[in-house]
Amino acid sequence: MCCSVGFARSLGLALLPLALCCILANLLLLFPMGETTYIQNNQLASYILYFGGLGGGGLLMLVPAVVFITLGKCNCCWNDSLMMCGSVLAAIIGLVGSGYCFLISGLALFQGPQCFNNRWSYPFEGQGGRYLLQPETWSQCLQPVHIIEWNVTLLCILLGSAVLEFIICLLQLGNGLINAVCRPCCYKQEYSLNA
Repeated sequence: MCCSVGFARSLGLALLPLALCCILANLLLLFPMGETTYIQNNQLASYILYFGGLGGGGLLMLVPAVVFITLGKCNCCWNDSLMMCGSVLAAIIGLVGSGYCFLISGLALFQGPQCFNNRWSYPFEGQGGRYLLQPETWSQCLQPVHIIEWNVTLLCILLGSAVLEFIICLLQLGNGLINAVCRPCCYKQEYSLNA
């Protein structure tokens, strides 16, 4: 039996909270400990300003989420195979968005935060992320307070969300390709959802 439109809808519903989580995590990264002075003074890590969570894992991920959820609900002249091809394109957009979120979050994690210790700098840059395994070195960042814990927690949330989004979009890519190719020979009836 070929994969169903219901499966795509459930994947879309799973993408929504992940996208919102990425948006929230990225917004929190912009305001360490709820303070606005660091973004106003350009004292945030450079990769955070690339908006991997807000753009890639968040807003861009809303495109496949909405397409997957509304799949089959449109009473237009498109046939089922064409709708599944549209879901494949939306899944590719999701793969790009989640990949961007993962890449930017990983680079920000390896770079480490910009913090104050006699001057504003990146004290952990060039260490390849080794500082993550050495929490005793984190105290050299005096401002923002607890910036390493703040960044590590939120960037790990972004990384995890991006991986889940990537898997979900990959599943729908396979689902859409199989249905676009096999649907004409696999199904003789149309879908109907009854509440």
